[in-house]
Amino acid sequence: MNRFRAEIAEQPQVAARLLDLGMGRAAEMAGRIRQTAPRGFVIAARGSSDHAALYAKYLFGARNRALVALAAPSLFTHYARPPRLDGQCVIGISQSGESPDVIAVIEEARRQGSLTLAITNEAGSKLASAAELVLPLEAGSEVSVPASKTYTASLLAMALISQALDPDPAFGAALKRAPEAISGALDRESEVESLVPPLIGPRAVVLGRGFNFSTAEEIALKLSETSYVLARAWSVADFEHGPIAIVEAGLPIVLVDGGGLVAADLDSIRARLEAKGCHVLHLFDLSGLPEELTPVPLAVLGQLLALDVAVARGVDPDQPRTIQKVTRTW
Repeated sequence: MNRFRAEIAEQPQVAARLLDLGMGRAAEMAGRIRQTAPRGFVIAARGSSDHAALYAKYLFGARNRALVALAAPSLFTHYARPPRLDGQCVIGISQSGESPDVIAVIEEARRQGSLTLAITNEAGSKLASAAELVLPLEAGSEVSVPASKTYTASLLAMALISQALDPDPAFGAALKRAPEAISGALDRESEVESLVPPLIGPRAVVLGRGFNFSTAEEIALKLSETSYVLARAWSVADFEHGPIAIVEAGLPIVLVDGGGLVAADLDSIRARLEAKGCHVLHLFDLSGLPEELTPVPLAVLGQLLALDVAVARGVDPDQPRTIQKVTRTW
């Protein structure tokens, strides 16, 4: 078993550990957020962590009625013109905690007096040192270049903070079912294998909406980095505003379906794409979790799909060309 697959399999245990150990840290963060009463959140991240930030944009917006902005780190580094962050809670997400541009955002936010939080798998990292409060992901060592367990742990970390800010018994109970939902996704590996053949070609489109727009972005990244498929993600709404012009018979399109309030839109675009002769690969949730948490098991299905496509294309997903585990950008 390659390292990527082995780390995908660890995710039920990682989720259970984070839910057990992270609840107190999330409560501490929520207490400080209430104390400082920020006007909103600014989140700095790159790569897979940026998709966790996109998830938080929807989650904090829907559950906590908070405005979330995604930082432009180059304003803090290359341009040296950081925006004013007063009145904001600034969060840095980095699995390694060593992304210089994410660290730069947190350092500047703290200099300006903003409350700063770090979400990282490395409690002793530079990012953790730069932030006022840290929520470790508790994922253990992640060796494979493509992120798996640290990504779903990042989603759950944001869900823990959201729940701590605005406790809801039903959402809390659903959170506790996340490890079981991940195990259920792992048990569906044979279903995922049947989706592979159309993705052997050089390109693919991945569509989602709402909470699972972030999942579509993450799956597109996984397909690109593990098997070199040129995959592009869009929100269904944005896709219909122009990119749908690329649709043609045989085009593989992965539709990420978490149900919920956007289900009708997903059904509509699926019917349109199938009528055009596209290979619509329906990646849907069976966990019974509320829509807000379906990005967790759906991300696991996406990881399995990317792994299987890489194997089918003869690519080693543990050693993708050109990239390495820790990417340092400014």
